[in-house]
Amino acid sequence: MIARLRRVCGKPRENEGGRKTMHVLPLLLLVAGSAAVAGAARRTPVPAPLLLVAAGLIVSYIPGVPNYELDPEIVLPLVLPPLLYTSATDSSYLDLRAQLRPVALLSVGYVLFATFVVGWAAYLIVPDLPLPAALVLGAVVAPPDAVAATAVARRVGLPSRITTILQGESLVNDATAITAYKVALAAAVGEGATWAGGVGEFLIAAVGGVLVGLVLMIPIHWLRTHMKEALLQNTLSLLIPFVAYGIAEQLNASGVLAVVVVALYLGHRAWEVDFATRLQEEAVWKMVAFILESAVFALIGLQLPVVLKGLGQYEGATAAWYAVALFLVVVAARFVWVYPATFLPRLLSARIREREDNPSWKGPFIIGWAGMRGVVSLAIAFSIPLTVHGGEAFPGRNLILFLTFTTVIGTLVVQGLTLPPLIRFLKLPGRDPQAETLAEANAQAQASRVAEQRLDDLLTDERNALPPPLADRLRSVLERRRNAVWERLGAVNPVTGETADDTYRRLSREMIGAEREVFVKLRDHRYIDDEMLRTLLRRLDLEEAAAYREAA
Repeated sequence: MIARLRRVCGKPRENEGGRKTMHVLPLLLLVAGSAAVAGAARRTPVPAPLLLVAAGLIVSYIPGVPNYELDPEIVLPLVLPPLLYTSATDSSYLDLRAQLRPVALLSVGYVLFATFVVGWAAYLIVPDLPLPAALVLGAVVAPPDAVAATAVARRVGLPSRITTILQGESLVNDATAITAYKVALAAAVGEGATWAGGVGEFLIAAVGGVLVGLVLMIPIHWLRTHMKEALLQNTLSLLIPFVAYGIAEQLNASGVLAVVVVALYLGHRAWEVDFATRLQEEAVWKMVAFILESAVFALIGLQLPVVLKGLGQYEGATAAWYAVALFLVVVAARFVWVYPATFLPRLLSARIREREDNPSWKGPFIIGWAGMRGVVSLAIAFSIPLTVHGGEAFPGRNLILFLTFTTVIGTLVVQGLTLPPLIRFLKLPGRDPQAETLAEANAQAQASRVAEQRLDDLLTDERNALPPPLADRLRSVLERRRNAVWERLGAVNPVTGETADDTYRRLSREMIGAEREVFVKLRDHRYIDDEMLRTLLRRLDLEEAAAYREAA
């Protein structure tokens, strides 16, 4: 799925009937093993991406483990789109629009800045490495990885503004880096690329990707709101990122931007989709994102044998020196960009000073330190051709692969491990659970009042006549939802330590569990059949989910 299939699944073999089959066990082991490590990471203080990378590094040297070589023709069109889609649909369009300037400065300005700074530094540090090849390396390691940074951000409770900026940067920076890489690669292989041509290609890719997203988002949303079958709607949901990415790439536009535009629109209008679709969709995409993210980080560690193979003249202390030097340049370049990008706009614009609070140095420092690189950098590096147009070997290709790998590992380990304690040390003001709960309670109270008025208006119509117990039940549901959030602000039970919500949820589960046992016994004694049992259990499952959500 993510790795090169002929390497992961093995060579085809013939079975007794003469048909060719493939070994799929290594692929299954990759998915199952990475999921197990990611699940175990939830019980440790170490972020899951770091444990997965470490596990991949260790497993890569176990005898008999296949060579899982990243294939950019699989990673970029088949893994990147769904990860972008899930991240964008979970993002807030309104929050991103409010932070448009810092997001644009990081996702476009910083990536181009890092491409030139890191490329020029590599050109000066590594003898005999041509400048075009060095710029290829700069473009490869320029984009920070979204998954690692946001995973840490969610875990340690970063302020919502910083989390929004990091998420927004990660949604767009891959498009900038891929375009910069194509321009640098064209110069490196001898296609005679020019600065004007590079700028033109970047603008065509960016504008084209946005236009493709704008064209697709409304008809796709119309389909989602007019399909009545949740199964079909979820099938469409799984296809959306691949369709948007594929169409844009066919038109030489940015598939990344097309996916992001479509996903932001669909996420913003998700409330218009049928509730059954939303429930299924959330579960499906959480599973997809979990599997892909886990496998991706495990694959990063598994690349070590592939990367070390063929270093040649760069082996040993020389290669280690290049790796350390490039890592330091990558880290320093982000700070060099982040601080001016944060404070210069305020110095130059009175309007910005009036509209926005004066930021402290701590927020930009965290943004600067949260620059972990990931699988996209490795996938781009593996797409570097073996030869240039003249038939000669691509200059320094193996070294570029090695330096990309060490930069990814270095940023994940050094920055990933130190980011949580750094955030705690700086004492950044995180989310205020009390204030958020109060805002939720006020919102629920306003909605409940409107819903109650709507119910009274409906019950005055004789076509909506209900027996008093059923009408009272509707009102009690409203009352329960209105009170549930306020109860979270109340005191806990002195005996159990539970809040009222916890007790309500536990008692509800106990009652539903007792009903479920009765239904199963009735099925076992043949009073009802399995089809009726599934219907009754599904009804209980929905009630249990509703009770959990009310108290959550």
